[in-house]
Amino acid sequence: MLQIKIHPDFRLQGHSFKDRVNLLEFVNKQLPLDYEFLSDLFAESNILKVSTSGSTGKPKEIRLSKQAMLHSAEATGQFFDLPPKTTALHCLSSDYIAGKMMWVRAIHLGWQLEVVHPDSNPLAQTKANFDFAAMVPLQVHNSLSDLHRIQKLIIGGGAVSNSLEQKLKTITTRFFHTYGMTETITHIAVKKLVTNDKQYYTCLPNVSISTDNRDCLQINAPLLTNELIQTNDIVKLVSPTVFEWVGRFDNVINSGGVKLFPEQIEAKISTSIYVPFMVGALPDEKFGEKLILMIESKDALDSIDTNLAKADLSKYEYPKEIFFLPAFVRTKNGKLNRKAILRLLQ
Repeated sequence: MLQIKIHPDFRLQGHSFKDRVNLLEFVNKQLPLDYEFLSDLFAESNILKVSTSGSTGKPKEIRLSKQAMLHSAEATGQFFDLPPKTTALHCLSSDYIAGKMMWVRAIHLGWQLEVVHPDSNPLAQTKANFDFAAMVPLQVHNSLSDLHRIQKLIIGGGAVSNSLEQKLKTITTRFFHTYGMTETITHIAVKKLVTNDKQYYTCLPNVSISTDNRDCLQINAPLLTNELIQTNDIVKLVSPTVFEWVGRFDNVINSGGVKLFPEQIEAKISTSIYVPFMVGALPDEKFGEKLILMIESKDALDSIDTNLAKADLSKYEYPKEIFFLPAFVRTKNGKLNRKAILRLLQ
C-alpha cells in the first residue's frame, strides 16, 4: 500500500507537523471542510475516489491512483519551478480535483501553504504574498487589485475572456491558463497569458498528444494512467507536445453547412459584453441550426446590438436571435451548464 509522506519542509498556516496524525488533528479543528479529503489521502489505499465537475456531462465518480497524483504534483513543481518552501495560497474547494491537488502538491513537495475559504475574493482574507496560487476566472476578476501579491498564478475551471486578460496586462504577476480535467488529475498543459505573441498550450513533462479522426485531442500520460485519454476537445496540433484549443466537439454548431465554434465566438464577444452570456443553437428549418446568444439578465439590455457590432464577428458568427434569461444554470463548482441552459428555451 502507498503511504503518502509529509515533506519535512511542509507548513500549513505556519505550523509544522511531526506526522499525519498530528496534521489531521490540526485540520479537523482548523479546516474541517478539508478533513475528509485529507483523511482519505492518508488512508492505507492506493486509490482515491473523486467526482468529476459535471461541466461536460453528468458528474461521475472515478478512481485515481495516489501514485499518479504524486507524479502530477511533481510535474507541476518541475514545470513552474516550485521547490520546497514555495509559499502557496489554497483558495479552491477540496470537493474537486483542483482543490485536492493543491494539498497534494504542498504536502509532497514541501510547500508553505496558507488555506483560505474558497469564496469569490480569496485574497481579501489574507495580507500575505505568495509564490504560487490557483484560481478560477471569477476569483481572478474579483481580486485584480491584490493579484500583484502572487508571483505565478494558474487559472483554470473556465475560459479567460479577452476583457479579463486585458485587465491582467498591468499586473506584474505571471499568469497561465491551464488545460486539464479530473481524469488527467488537473492540468496536463499550460498556456501563458498576457503576451504579445499568440500562445499555445504546452504539455507538462511526460505528456504527449495526438488527435483522432475528428481532430479531437488524445492524451498520452503514462505516469498518470496506462490508458490513452480520449477527449471531445477539437484542437490544432503544433507538435506532439504543443496544441491550440479550438472548442468542444459536442458544442459545434452546423448552421447552413458552416461549422461554428461557440467558444471562439464567445471569446470575440467577451471584448464588448461584460455580463454573463453564452452562445448556443436552436433547431431551424432553413439553416438546420441557428446561432443564438443567451445573456444572463433580468431585463433586456439596450446596448447589446451596439456592443456586438464591436466584436469583430463574421456574418456567420452573428447571432440570429438574442435571449435574456434571469439566471443561468451552473454546476456545483460554478461552471455554466450549457445543456441545461439551452433547455430553458425549449
